[in-house]
Amino acid sequence: MKSLERLQRLFLQALEASMGEPEWNRQPDRLYAPQRYILAMGGKRLRPILALMGAESVGAKAELALPAAHAVERFHNFSLIHDDIMDAAPLRRGQATVHERWGLNTAILSGDALFVLAYKALESAPKSAQPDLYRVFTRTALEVCEGQQWDMDFEHEDQVEEGAYLRMIRYKTSVLLGCALEMGVLSGGGSTELAKALYSFGLELGTSFQIHDDLLDAFGDPQKTGKQAGGDLIQGKKTLLWIELGRRSPDRLREALALNGTERVAFLLEALETTGVRAYGEQRRRAHYDLALEALGQAGQLGASVGDLGELSEWLFSRDS
Repeated sequence: MKSLERLQRLFLQALEASMGEPEWNRQPDRLYAPQRYILAMGGKRLRPILALMGAESVGAKAELALPAAHAVERFHNFSLIHDDIMDAAPLRRGQATVHERWGLNTAILSGDALFVLAYKALESAPKSAQPDLYRVFTRTALEVCEGQQWDMDFEHEDQVEEGAYLRMIRYKTSVLLGCALEMGVLSGGGSTELAKALYSFGLELGTSFQIHDDLLDAFGDPQKTGKQAGGDLIQGKKTLLWIELGRRSPDRLREALALNGTERVAFLLEALETTGVRAYGEQRRRAHYDLALEALGQAGQLGASVGDLGELSEWLFSRDS
């Protein structure tokens, strides 16, 4: 995707340039070094790119949405620092997590500071859009925290309904994708109606994206995903697959709980196939993807240029990592 590569370069150049600004080189350095570290780790940069595409969809220059792109990327990485602490995760993208490298207390504080810097990024956004940008960003930041709490709550619940799970992943993952698009449109001077249409697109695309992640965790190639095979199954995470298997075959789920490690994974993979749960997961991710395309079509009817977003959504739907 030429547009994806072009906007990745634009954002990465802006990110690299920002690292030379005074706000990243304040003292004490131990507070800011972890932020530079996690922001340099890489990844798809999906959220900032969506912000830039949002601006371009209304005929504006992508550069107008760079403050929004910085805001969502900083917030996303703040959430990763804190998520890794809560999950006691030793690695992030194949490297030591911030709390492993700098210690728990510094990681918490550095994440907090990165959250503040996410808001600070919006100071450079177009002045006329700032009130709406702050409103959208504040709403989303709170929703992401709510989603993370629901995710942690599920660890202590024996049964989770599919509706509750979908609500959790929408808040924990999808709303930030929608927020990036909405803020990109607003930064580019687009209408509130159009911003809402692309927000809905991002919400459904993010939901499909997360269900796809559930499937890749179970059935993906670890060499491509970079994750432990069946990691969610080993931990007993209440993913859509786990929930649906419990609904269809509670006896098999109980049998799985008596197993550990690779034995549990092998048992569950066979169960997910034979009970039709894998096929159900594919059906659900396709359903949300179709809803995303429907919202994208509505944005097109409102005058947005949505070709690049359509290509991006197709690429995300067909990914294997």
